[in-house]
Amino acid sequence: MMRDFSLIWQSADRLLDGLINTVLLSLVGAALALALGALLAIPLMASNPVLRLVSRGFVDLMRCVPFLMLTYLVYYGLPRLGLRFDNWTAGLVAIVVYNTAYMAEIIRGIWSRLERETIEAAVAFGFHGWRLVSRIILPQVMLAAGPMIGNQLIQIIKDTAFLTIIAVPELTHAANSIQAQYFIPFATFITAVLMYWALCMVVEVGVYAVERIAERRR
Repeated sequence: MMRDFSLIWQSADRLLDGLINTVLLSLVGAALALALGALLAIPLMASNPVLRLVSRGFVDLMRCVPFLMLTYLVYYGLPRLGLRFDNWTAGLVAIVVYNTAYMAEIIRGIWSRLERETIEAAVAFGFHGWRLVSRIILPQVMLAAGPMIGNQLIQIIKDTAFLTIIAVPELTHAANSIQAQYFIPFATFITAVLMYWALCMVVEVGVYAVERIAERRR
């Protein structure tokens, strides 16, 4: 068993590269999905029924499509329409499109439960339109949604493992390549599991810090 782990140590550079790609895909994907989700939450709550129906249709579609299927569609299907991405970019696009729907629904849910008095007071002080949304509503929503956004980030970290099917050099792909070379599945995959666990613990600590900030602002 120790020999197995020594072989993994000799291939630590591959695992490190995979870990870095997993972190980059997760952070960039989550940031873009959160930004787009915040924008999508606006038509989800619009008074215009057509706008609301179209945005709701997109959210429901993404929530019903398996992430693996969407990844196949982006990487193998879109080239038929003239849209070609390298494997890393295709993985990022799949993460962003898929998680934008979830982020939008999280933000919409928190937004709909905001106290009306706070918004009415802001309007009375002259906040309207985008200024009202960006300065008053979204900061409250983001603080309140911290735990749910953290959970979604953990889900994104786990979903990056599916990108091995399109040869994105993330952590699972790196672990699988080491296992295929040395035939040491237990040591390889338990090491990868511990690395995923460490990433998720970092997110948990961040969520806890956001919750403390939110508590102090109440």
